[in-house]
Amino acid sequence: MALKNVKSSLKGISKSLKTSNESREFLIKNTRDVVILCSHSIIAAHKGDLKLARQKIKKAESVLKINQKKAKNEFKKYLITPEQEFVEAHSFLAIVENKEIPSLKSLKVSEEAYILGLLDCIGELKRFVLDNIRNGELKKADRIFNVMENLYQTLYPFAMYDKIVREARRKLDVNRVLVEETRAVITEEIRRNYFVKALTKK
Repeated sequence: MALKNVKSSLKGISKSLKTSNESREFLIKNTRDVVILCSHSIIAAHKGDLKLARQKIKKAESVLKINQKKAKNEFKKYLITPEQEFVEAHSFLAIVENKEIPSLKSLKVSEEAYILGLLDCIGELKRFVLDNIRNGELKKADRIFNVMENLYQTLYPFAMYDKIVREARRKLDVNRVLVEETRAVITEEIRRNYFVKALTKK
């Protein structure tokens, strides 16, 4: 029969594609869970509920590990976004707690996700600086801004790898504006504070 080999081959291909499709659907669903948990962690950290923020990150880490085991070869691309969000949440919480930002090795993510996650963290830092200024925590706001600025400067050289690390240059361009805007706000607030103190002394 002319189609004997074809049918045999297609049967094997069908089985392989079914397995691949199941893996793809699993990763799409579960990577979404990681993103949501990381988002909840960042929100909790902004609100000052650091215990909840840590719990959400821990849960995100356990789900991410399952995804990393499931993602082989062509499916590794589905890990970029959840790993990126994981880096962002971990880094933001570390900065809020005045700790060192975790290393690539400790977070066990891809190099691309690590860079992109750090870049995304800068946007959260601007919001945190402004929240602290509104709450009268100028010293804390200034500390966070220094981390924000140094992080941007440290990441800036990676703009040259834009073809490898997707959106690196665009994110750096956005972050440059965020840093400058935040610098202007905090500088103005420091000046205002100085004048208020000077007036009260008279």
